Amino acid sequence: MAPARKAEDKAAVDAAAWMFNVVTSVGIIIVNKALMATHGFSFATTLTGMHFATTTLMTIILKMLGFVQPSHLPLPELLKFVVFANFSIVGMNISLMWNSVGFYQIAKLSMIPVSCLLEVILDKIRYSRDTKLSIGVVLLGVGVCTVTDVSVNARGFIAAFIAVWSTSMQQYYVHYLQRKYSLSSFNLLAHTAPAQAASLLLLGPFLDFWLTNARVDKYDYKTASSIFIFLSCTIAVGTNLSQFICIGRFTAVSFQVLGHMKTILVLIMGFFFFGKENLNLQVVFGMFIAIVGMIWYGNASSKPGGKERRGHSLPTNKTET
Repeated sequence: MAPARKAEDKAAVDAAAWMFNVVTSVGIIIVNKALMATHGFSFATTLTGMHFATTTLMTIILKMLGFVQPSHLPLPELLKFVVFANFSIVGMNISLMWNSVGFYQIAKLSMIPVSCLLEVILDKIRYSRDTKLSIGVVLLGVGVCTVTDVSVNARGFIAAFIAVWSTSMQQYYVHYLQRKYSLSSFNLLAHTAPAQAASLLLLGPFLDFWLTNARVDKYDYKTASSIFIFLSCTIAVGTNLSQFICIGRFTAVSFQVLGHMKTILVLIMGFFFFGKENLNLQVVFGMFIAIVGMIWYGNASSKPGGKERRGHSLPTNKTET
């Protein structure tokens, strides 16, 4: 196949992967907002455990049908990943509860420079000047859109710090494990989803009771709320898979930078659902800056020298079949 045709095919698959992630991520945000705000199901950690249980069921069915081939992931690597991933989920939930919305958004934005630092230290990645500047523009734009009131307290800062670093490490590990052990996105999900489901379903009810002072087993499961829980779990399968696909094809940094398009879409959809008071001149200006930064990042990072590894290669272990 000609190099030009290969490049076109890769670009088409990359675009499809991003679209898959954007659609499922925005969809699950809308469903979860309705589930929690309208139906009062505030058990976020337990719900995430349900998401991974549904994802586990999906990987089992695909294995039975022969779409997921046998593979190997060492237990120490699996345990490290699950620790990072669960600290990320729990840390984000606690950070949202203990911090102002503004500081919570700043913490989320700080994942990009933290992910950059991890790639520089662990993967010997070097970023060009234009790539660094474009990341800064994205951070500025999303910050203008989302950061309003900012107040900081000690316990909220600690929760945000843990959430940011664990999330960055989890996303770095998705890319790292897929490369080192030659795992597909389905393979990696098949290894990690059962462990995350079991740990979060065990921990979730206790954590949710601590955060909300309500018990998940005492919730009034009506038909409407049960349908939304089912929808949330179904969409989460696509969200989990698309995240692994995107990070595997790109990197955690690219996933974070371009992933802020989801933030922009959620803000725009909020305008259509909740009216003009949610979309003012500051938000529109921030959206424009962020989109310019994303386009610049995509162009700058794809150029020779825009983002490259400095004489460092990762040993790989072929998937066991």
